[in-house]
Amino acid sequence: QVQLVESGGGLVQAGGSLRLSCAASGRTGNANAMGWFRQVPGTKREFVAGINWTGSSIYYADSVKGRFTISRSNAQNTVYLQMSSLKPEDTAVYYCNTAPTLNSLAAKRPDFGSWGQGTQVTVSS
Repeated sequence: QVQLVESGGGLVQAGGSLRLSCAASGRTGNANAMGWFRQVPGTKREFVAGINWTGSSIYYADSVKGRFTISRSNAQNTVYLQMSSLKPEDTAVYYCNTAPTLNSLAAKRPDFGSWGQGTQVTVSS
């Protein structure tokens, strides 16, 4: 099983920036793809960004394109999400996860497999 620990969330004003980090440990052999999801209570968990092992394939949800940048350190099994020009609608709990491919990562179900505790991002207007 993979253990995931997210950090870096907080309270920021609209227009501000935050950098999230997620460290994966345990059985990370299939962690070719890593990425970020977010969820507002009562709504569906949204796949926000994903990156493959080499960084040659990256996905961003339309809602964050041009504002968020995903990167990773394979040596440290860590994925990052640099968030800029934050908006109040970015407020959510952010989770990371891993999978063999970006497609399988995007299909991750919140009620299945390992998930971290998430990190709260709150953007005030």
